[in-house]
Amino acid sequence: MAPLDGLRVLDLTMWRPGPYATLLLAQLGADVIKIEPPGGEPMRMFRDHFDVLNRHKRSIVLDLKSADGLAELRRLAADAEVFVEGFRPGVADRLGVGHAALRALNPRLVYCSISGYGAEGPLRDVPGHDINYRAYAAALPPDAVSPEADDLPLADMAAATMAAFAITAAVLKARATGTGDRVDLGMADVLAHWTGTVPAATRSSGAGPVPGYGVYPTKDGRKITLGVVSEERLWAATCRALGIEEHAGVPFAERLGRIAELDGAVTAAVAKLTLDEAVERLTEAGAPVAPLLSHAEMLALDHFAHRKVQDEGPVRTTVHPPVKGGTAPEADEHRGQGWRLTE
Repeated sequence: MAPLDGLRVLDLTMWRPGPYATLLLAQLGADVIKIEPPGGEPMRMFRDHFDVLNRHKRSIVLDLKSADGLAELRRLAADAEVFVEGFRPGVADRLGVGHAALRALNPRLVYCSISGYGAEGPLRDVPGHDINYRAYAAALPPDAVSPEADDLPLADMAAATMAAFAITAAVLKARATGTGDRVDLGMADVLAHWTGTVPAATRSSGAGPVPGYGVYPTKDGRKITLGVVSEERLWAATCRALGIEEHAGVPFAERLGRIAELDGAVTAAVAKLTLDEAVERLTEAGAPVAPLLSHAEMLALDHFAHRKVQDEGPVRTTVHPPVKGGTAPEADEHRGQGWRLTE
């Protein structure tokens, strides 16, 4: 039995943030029913994205603008513990599935709304996507350029992960008290909170914050990353591996005053090595190194394969392991089942 076995979740979300949040719940055992509009979720046109984000879920197609569709949704909500929607603020209320209406029907319900800027506030009605939320939250550098199509959608994934956490916390409280809650989660809020925990950005120096912390090109046109901060042993290991032993004994306080010089020495040393040579030498020396991998290289990496990250999700538990494998449902594949699979 997975940790969230028996948790009944209604998922009215589309695209990425909501579906990833409910995927995290499903991989931990929650019974997720995906409610799709007539014709199915538009993201089904991109099956490589859709299938990954909607594994372990069941699908029912409902027209919420019809009396029958709304009645079926309300019937399912009456027996659910969690309801997740990703509409623009106010849309759920107009459809008759807002948090007040459904929690009046089911007081124990945890109702989660995921939107760009949240359900309240001056920006609530402003449309946007990942890049807009990052810009408002100061999560883009001043010299930011337009993202590539395969860039990680940081706001989407951060908000989804936070939603899964908040939902689980609210469910614990609801089960203890008999009273549910409304989770109002703005994607920009999550990034703004993250940004607020780190120092304000200053002008770019071209080097990392300390020597040996940053991205370094290799001789074969690839890149590695080094993660030395204040640790004397990691700095010494890095210097020995790169053949710049003369700098190995420089203490942290002194390194902070010689960033350009020392990081320049690291950069020059790495540039003489291929990626494989650099990673091998630095790893053997005990330095904090990682190659900058492509998407395909990440998927083929033995470490993530060993930990079954793609198959079972990012959470590892021992006593109640996550759900394995799983496929995405076809549109309306589970009509008529309701919650029968868990009854």
